[in-house]
Amino acid sequence: MSYTEQYRQLLFQTLSSIDLKAVDQAIEWFRQAREEGRQIFVCGNGGSAATASHFATDMVKGASYGRPVRFRILALTDSVSTLTAYANDVSYEAVFVEQLKNFARPGDLVMGISGSGNSPNVLRAIEYANSIGCRTLALTGRDGGRLAPLAQLTIHVPEPHMGRIEDAHLVVCHMIAYRFMEE
Repeated sequence: MSYTEQYRQLLFQTLSSIDLKAVDQAIEWFRQAREEGRQIFVCGNGGSAATASHFATDMVKGASYGRPVRFRILALTDSVSTLTAYANDVSYEAVFVEQLKNFARPGDLVMGISGSGNSPNVLRAIEYANSIGCRTLALTGRDGGRLAPLAQLTIHVPEPHMGRIEDAHLVVCHMIAYRFMEE
């Protein structure tokens, strides 16, 4: 079996491990947030930062354009000047939580993406969101790390390979976004 065949086979197994009931619950939370005019925030590091940004774009444009009710979603990863100011002047752990302190309100939805489940800045964001009464959603991998039990709803990809974790996270984000794009 070639490397690509093996990767694809393992990816199919990884995708089969996704808890679709948890994804359906997340979709319902996004629907409620949209209907109630709630703000949605999403964050992650590295590949997860790219997934957060991609997901926010899909929701802002694809799931909102031309519709009477739109998603109010921001990727906390997208303001490079804000991220680098907090990272330089405060700490990298503070880059997401400090933005939430400016913008998040009780009832908003905060989604953290971390393949390891142990990204300190994502953990701080979810801890803060929980403390002020936001709904919290996590996309995790490996053993779920410290993030999985911290979030109110976790979509866990029990896979050790970071590439396949990130692949699965993007698929989950597309399941959510395309649910609204295709309605």
